[in-house]
Amino acid sequence: MSEMSAMNRKLIQTLAETISKQVDHFNKTEVACLIREFDLLLGEQTIPGRAASGLDRGRFRSILHNIFGMTDDMIMDGVFRTFDKDNDGFISMKEWIEGLSVFLRGTLDEKIKYCFHVYDLNGDNYISREEMFHMLKNSLIRQPTEEDPDEGIKDLVEITLKKMDHDHDGRLSFADFEMAVREENLLLEAFGTCLPDTAVITN
Repeated sequence: MSEMSAMNRKLIQTLAETISKQVDHFNKTEVACLIREFDLLLGEQTIPGRAASGLDRGRFRSILHNIFGMTDDMIMDGVFRTFDKDNDGFISMKEWIEGLSVFLRGTLDEKIKYCFHVYDLNGDNYISREEMFHMLKNSLIRQPTEEDPDEGIKDLVEITLKKMDHDHDGRLSFADFEMAVREENLLLEAFGTCLPDTAVITN
């Protein structure tokens, strides 16, 4: 057993060495910890007799919910898509570490790209009126007295477009989104919380 765990430690160290050279924001020790955590999380979802190739959508969403307090299904799916770079339906160890690098410690540039991809629900490189409407509808608390809450959300979409749609084409391109966020950083998570709370990161 100790021979096996020594071999496992050596493998983790080698992997950590390689990955830490490819990923910003984490040192070798932190990458080794993330690899061990990934293995633990992967072990929890493995079905006996079937090897898992990565974290599936359900397991990943439960991590986002339980550890980072996310509750919006649409946003959690967007975070999953953004982490799952090869679109195979699983988060591999490398995707996990690369994703967490931006998610937890990314620069403003990296976070702008990340948030834009989360909010681009259909992957067409634009955030459309419809996408804004659905995300804002999910993130706002409805008042029971409102006669037509959708009208208020439609108004909010129009206000958002006025503020963020710099080329006035009725949708947000990456350039529109980036320019708006650089002018006002609070717009980074305009369509829903897709980054962890700073209190969660420091704990």
